[in-house]
Formats: sequence, structure tokens, C-alpha cells
Amino acid sequence: MIRKTLFLIAPLLLASATAAQAPGLSASDRASGAQMHPQLLAQFGGAYDGPQAAYVRSVGQRIALQSGLASNAGDYTVTLLNSNVNNAFAIPGGYVYVTRQLVALMNDEAELAFVMGHEVGHVAARHSQKREQRSGLASILAGIAGAVTGSNIVGQVAGAGAQLYTLGYSRDQEREADSLGVRYLTRAGYDPMASGRILAALGAQTSLEARLAGQDGKEPAGWLSTHPATGERVARINKEAATLVARAGQRATNRDAFLNAINGMIYDDDPAQGLVQGNRFRHPGLGLGFDAPAGFALQNSATQVVGSRAQAGQFSFAGLPARGLDLASYSARVWQGAGAEPPTVRPTRINGIDAAISQTRASTRSGPVDATLVVYRWSPDTFYHLLMIAPVGGAAVFDPLINSVRRLPPEEARQLRGRRVQVVTVKAGDTVQSLAARMAYGDDRLARFTVLNGITASTRLPVGSRVKLIVN
Repeated sequence: MIRKTLFLIAPLLLASATAAQAPGLSASDRASGAQMHPQLLAQFGGAYDGPQAAYVRSVGQRIALQSGLASNAGDYTVTLLNSNVNNAFAIPGGYVYVTRQLVALMNDEAELAFVMGHEVGHVAARHSQKREQRSGLASILAGIAGAVTGSNIVGQVAGAGAQLYTLGYSRDQEREADSLGVRYLTRAGYDPMASGRILAALGAQTSLEARLAGQDGKEPAGWLSTHPATGERVARINKEAATLVARAGQRATNRDAFLNAINGMIYDDDPAQGLVQGNRFRHPGLGLGFDAPAGFALQNSATQVVGSRAQAGQFSFAGLPARGLDLASYSARVWQGAGAEPPTVRPTRINGIDAAISQTRASTRSGPVDATLVVYRWSPDTFYHLLMIAPVGGAAVFDPLINSVRRLPPEEARQLRGRRVQVVTVKAGDTVQSLAARMAYGDDRLARFTVLNGITASTRLPVGSRVKLIVN
């Protein structure tokens, strides 16, 4: 979590997204991509450092070359994003992105190559330009405005910018990008069957995440929300890939090289952006913590922490630039950014921190809601805030959350640890169940382990084979 709200960036991205017109890596495409690149990095937690970044860049450039948009690998800017959501996308100008969370779900280099090839395929086929021509910039901006003023203001604002370049491709465009991706995959010497494997894995991961969040698999998130891994889609791409295998013969997966590369990579939250631990959020660097109400699911990002519970409400915890502001003027800035008239603030102190509370009733698409804002003055020029939305009369559900925001004792902050990918070799006596028990989670270890490795609970693991664990 960093002190900048997502909805301040989204309009800039939308404006620049319309600039590219010429085919290939034209001057206008390059200029558009160069303008958008730093803004996308800000939304997705920045570029991930370390050897994994160089590895992903080499694979991405290799697969992007197959599109013919440019003839030199260096013309493509491939970025591994420091994000805990499953996502990948590409924009005009030769910019290709994939999150570390999505890379960790993959099980070989060919799967990585397909996902990146699929996204490059969208750019090569100019799907984003066709979408903008079809809908018009005004309607896209109206959609973002609707998200800000809608009944689930916090959740939709949190996702609007991050989903910007994965919104609204048609079924035919998705099929075309799949076909292009699997062709690029084969041309680059990879196993085309990896395409179906990663789509199936993404579907399984999305269902698991939805179940853990209490959504019963009904609301796909991240890449799968706009790239649904339906059985029909997986079957179609498998059939196309099998045809390519028959023509071109066996191709590489580079599984060992891939596992070597991702070993040790951060998984889930980066401690530098704060950690979600069940219903608790802790930020060791800021020395800050809070506890969400019972039943609320938390999602951390580079810009804010979002919590929600069906029928109870939603909240976001974030910060804004605050030099020269006081509690009242900071509160007014947040309300104005949310499209509401600033109400009167009530000063208070919470856990020894100067704070201000303000409330209003807002009209939304689903009817009226109670909106509550609590601002905490962390230091003279540093403020954080909770913006909470609840059904009318239901704002009290957030009282424990409001009163839980506190400074962490130094010893507690030092003991906080994030999760990482660990690649291990299967030994005699190891089973799916015994290895799953080593996953650094308090729930659903077996499901998490099997989905992560693309196996089932009944899979027999050969001695000497390698699997992924998530450890502290």
C-alpha cells in the first residue's frame, strides 16, 4: 500500500490509451506506451526486482518477436510487476506486463510464453483500438465515473484502473488472441499444449480464490474476469494446439529452467506494501496495523487496502499527498475525490492518534448508503484514511475497524514476514498431503497446493520430481 489513490490515475490512462493509431511499433504507439508505462507501474506496485525480472523479460521478448511488430528484442519493454493479483496485459508501443502472482501459478516456461503471447496478440490485432472505436472514449469515461458513484464505490474504484487494459474484449477477440498466442508459442519453439494447461490452471485458481472469499466461484477476479477459462475455450485451444503439435512435432516446456528462476520469488503481499493476515493488515515499514470486522475479506494492493463483506459493506484504507493540510482539509479532499460534498468533521483521538470523523448519506444505483470517513494524522505531513460504505443504518459494523488502527510496537513490526515461492524436490515418502501441510496458510492447504502445482489430491509424485510450496 502506498499513499496514492487509484482513481486519480485512471483518467490519465484512459486519455493516453487513445493515442496509438498506426500499425506496428509506430512513433505514436511508442509515445503512447511511454506515457502510460510509469502510470501502470504505479498502479501495479512497480517493477519487481531481482533475477526473476530478467528471466521474464527474456521470455517475453522472445515471444513478442514472433508477432512481427518489431524486429529487435530490445524494442519490447517487458516488465514483471510487483503485484499480488493474477494479471497480464500489453499496450501499444511494445510494452508487455505480467504480475509475479500469475507467474508463480505457472509450472513451466511455455505457459509463461503463452500468456504473454496472448496479450501481445491483442496488440498485434489492434483490439484495444477497435474497442475504443466501437464504444467511444466518452462511454469509457462514463463507465469509470459510474464505478466511482456506484453502490460499491470502494470495490469498483479499487479495480477500475488496474483492469483498464483487460476490459471488454469480445469473445471473437479473445479467440483471435488465443490463436495468435499459440502460434507465437510454436514459432518460438515452445510446447503449444501449454496454452490449455495455463488456462485450466487459471480457472482453478480463480474458483479457489472466489470460494475462499465467500463468493462461491461466481465472481472471477484479475485476468480471468476478462479472460474466462471456460471448458469450451480450453477445449478449443487444446484442439488447435494439438494440430500444431502434429505438424511441428514436440516442443520445449523448459520446466526446470522456469522453476529455478522463480524459486524464492515473493508470493501474495510484498512486505514493503504491507501484509494481509486473515482479517488483519500489518505494514512493517510504516509501523501500522488494523483489524477488519469479522467476515470481511481483505485485498491489498500498491495503492490501498480494500475490505468487503456481502450485505454488510465495503471499505478502503489509503492515503493522499498531505503537505500543508490539516484534518479538515484532508477530509474535504477525500470526499471531493469520491464525488461527494464534504460534510462537517468531528475531531477525536484514536489509540493516541489525532483523527477526524465525518459521515454522509449518499445516493447510489442500488439506493441510499451511509458513507463514513475517518482520517488519521500519522505525522505532521502524513495522513491515512478509512472510507467506509454501509447500508443505511449499518455503519456501526465498522466501529471495531475504526478503533483498531494503531501504531505497531517495533518488535511486532520486526517479526512480520511475507510469503515466498520455494521449489522443493520430492523425496521418498512424500505425498501430496504431506507436502501440502507445509504450505504457509492456516486454511485449505491441500487445495492451495494442488492448484499451485496443477495436480490433484490423488496425484502420485515421482521421487526426484519438483513442486512448488509457499513458505514464510
